[in-house]
Amino acid sequence: MPGTNLTREEAQQRAKLLSVDSYEIELDLSGAQEGGTYPSVTTVRFQSAEAGAETFIDLVAPAVHEVVLNGKALDVAAVFRDSRIALAHLAAGANELRVVADCAYTNTGEGLHRFVDPVDEQAYLYTQFEVPDARRVFASFEQPDLKAAFQFTVTAPAGWTVISNSPTPELADVKDNVWRFEPTPRISSYITALIVGPYHAVHSSYEGKDGQSVPLGIYCRPSLAEFLDADAIFDVTRQGFDWFQEKFAYDYPFAKYDQLFVPEFNAGAMENAGAVTIRDQYVFRSKVTDAAYEVRAETILHELAHMWFGDLVTMEWWNDLWLNESFATYTSIACQAYAEGSKWPHAWTTFANSMKTWAYRQDQLPSTHPIMADIRDLDDVLVNFDGITYAKGASVLKQLVAYVGMDAFFKGVQAYFKAHAYGNTRLSDLLGALEETSGRDLTTWSKAWLETAGINILRPEIATDANGVITAFAVRQEAPALPAGAKGEPVLRPHRIAVGLYDLADGKLVRTDRIELDIDGGLTAVPELVGRTRPAVVLLNDDDLSYAKVRLDEVSLENVTAHLGDFTESLPRALCWASAWDMTRDGELATRDYLALVLSGIGKESDIGVVQSLHRQVKLAVDLYADPAWRDQGLAVWTEATLEHLRAAAPGSDHQLAWARAFAATARTEEQLAYLSALLDGSAEVKGLAVDTELRWAFLERLVATGTADEPAIAAELERDKTAAGERHAATARAARPTAEAKAEAWASVVEGDSLPNAVQEAVIGGFVQTDQRELLAPYTEKYFSAVKEVWETRSHEIAQQIAVGLYPSLQVSPETLAATDAWLASAEPNAALRRLVSESRAGVERALRAQAADAQA
Repeated sequence: MPGTNLTREEAQQRAKLLSVDSYEIELDLSGAQEGGTYPSVTTVRFQSAEAGAETFIDLVAPAVHEVVLNGKALDVAAVFRDSRIALAHLAAGANELRVVADCAYTNTGEGLHRFVDPVDEQAYLYTQFEVPDARRVFASFEQPDLKAAFQFTVTAPAGWTVISNSPTPELADVKDNVWRFEPTPRISSYITALIVGPYHAVHSSYEGKDGQSVPLGIYCRPSLAEFLDADAIFDVTRQGFDWFQEKFAYDYPFAKYDQLFVPEFNAGAMENAGAVTIRDQYVFRSKVTDAAYEVRAETILHELAHMWFGDLVTMEWWNDLWLNESFATYTSIACQAYAEGSKWPHAWTTFANSMKTWAYRQDQLPSTHPIMADIRDLDDVLVNFDGITYAKGASVLKQLVAYVGMDAFFKGVQAYFKAHAYGNTRLSDLLGALEETSGRDLTTWSKAWLETAGINILRPEIATDANGVITAFAVRQEAPALPAGAKGEPVLRPHRIAVGLYDLADGKLVRTDRIELDIDGGLTAVPELVGRTRPAVVLLNDDDLSYAKVRLDEVSLENVTAHLGDFTESLPRALCWASAWDMTRDGELATRDYLALVLSGIGKESDIGVVQSLHRQVKLAVDLYADPAWRDQGLAVWTEATLEHLRAAAPGSDHQLAWARAFAATARTEEQLAYLSALLDGSAEVKGLAVDTELRWAFLERLVATGTADEPAIAAELERDKTAAGERHAATARAARPTAEAKAEAWASVVEGDSLPNAVQEAVIGGFVQTDQRELLAPYTEKYFSAVKEVWETRSHEIAQQIAVGLYPSLQVSPETLAATDAWLASAEPNAALRRLVSESRAGVERALRAQAADAQA
């Protein structure tokens, strides 16, 4: 029984048989305020290559009332089962199908999500269809290569607005609350969209060359309107339009561009054609650091890049999902780094510091896979939105750009868009275009980089004479064994890298030279460096051109350890910080030594994104990778440091806010918690620190988790912040209370009940898992393994994945946890997707045990 799955073979057979002309979709959402179900009527016109052939259309619906194929009513009970409607005896050539169904509103962020804002008690709707959820709203051939024109007609409550891929009808044209949209260009079903409700709107336009004018819209709930910085969002959007249209040499392909900040969104954003949905946490209610604005801008640009790469030209099947996401990630960061007037020219530092570390972490899990993954079915793709697909893929595209040259890369992209507009492609189509423009044969490169898994390690091998002059220099490349359970063999790869030479000048590490070269095989000599005086630091993969773990030679490591904060540029600092973190995770650097290194250099770190990453990494390292016998001492040292830095930071600065949050995450002594309480109630102040709504919740959540505050304080804070965000924070705080009763209540609401909306469930899980509450959480290891398979089989994908990953006993770092996991994997017979998620979590415990052993020996 297929359930809601679809295999690649089924999709290929269907694509061979069918081409789809158009959909007409009528939805009656007039009862949205009450919820439940809504009438959905779909008329699909499609061509069949054969007479008498059989196929199916996808639909997930509580009830189907009518199925009419070519004028003949079919027996619904006979043809609708397992989320499919069987279609037999097709006509050769043109066919018409009409399906009348009742579809359901969801609270999981899949299909048509319905949310009621506690501020105005109005319902707000939006669709989320990637990967296979258009079928929750209308009958569809749910695969990316069956493109069609989509025409939506929506009946909505009076006073509401309806936004879709096509331009929103003028109010004068909306009769009886029925909104009729023009058909879209030919697009895939997963990028169609509807956003419905009394949303607040701000309108503008992008004025391009040769009279091009694109209407722009930004939407959010009215309760967030006072915080919506529309001008800043329009500025980033226009910068993206300028840069992408120049680089792609192809005008924006849709009639308008709306960006809609929507509630309870599972991802960062979604590239619906002309109607991008974005999580509304990006409408900042409280002060955030510039790192948050940079991440939001990258998200905005990522989705805009998808309008060309993904929407105009779309992958044939989901095994090229990586290319879709990697291209959008690479070009969005390149736009931030290179576009004229960008506020974030240091974007590659952020990429090295966050995206790359995600990729390296993912690539060392037993589930690691080639970038070009083998996606056999929808179950495979749903767990493949991972650090390989996004971050390693983008890293390798950056390497490809260095390999072929940026001009040749974008010339190839331009040819690709022209050749395949409104069509579907495979990776070979893009590589062929790049070979044409660059003159490089990419067959070997593609095989080594895209069809194999794992990370290479690069080490310098340097010999010097008595005077410190280099007599031999080579780059050693290693291919470590893949993690146990991973498929494939380790391989050496061709790398385009830069070697940076740094010397100390007036206490600063300054780059004195840079050599760019191709390396291949196990050992690559670098004769250009022979005869030079050995510098203080030799940094392989300077400028972060390639994707590899980098190790420092002994002299460089000594100088970096003493002067990590003294690099004049942010990128080499980020690369060295990342290398130190990687060594800590691998057990090559003791956690206590990593903490000492961070404390010696973080005060000099100017990049706020790097500072905030270091905060997270240090806390994680001390909580999970430190020898348990030393952990309390490490936490005491770290907490004291956060307080010192908070008090020393410039008033009102991003660093001050970041240190306030870092202190709130770890305060532990009676005195520290009393100070946190005083900051919350206003009896103590840090000059320049605004203890605003979000910071208040951060302080309170820590006070509750340590037993310093309880339910009355949570209720009082929720009274101050009677919003959806306030309700989520209160749910987190209640789940964080250090009592057996609170844990049982939180567990029951998530695992035993299934009514929590996606965002509230996520908040409860976040509060439930507290690093200071290991003993309290210990009984839930057994409960997790008793429940997780049934959860997986009975909940929607997003809800089940939150539980499977979020409630795995990651804090119980012990051989017993590994044994319990292994016993469950052996006996439970989970499907491939659940097996993968649990195996990944197990790998985290195994890594923590190794790191703890290394720290104990320090």
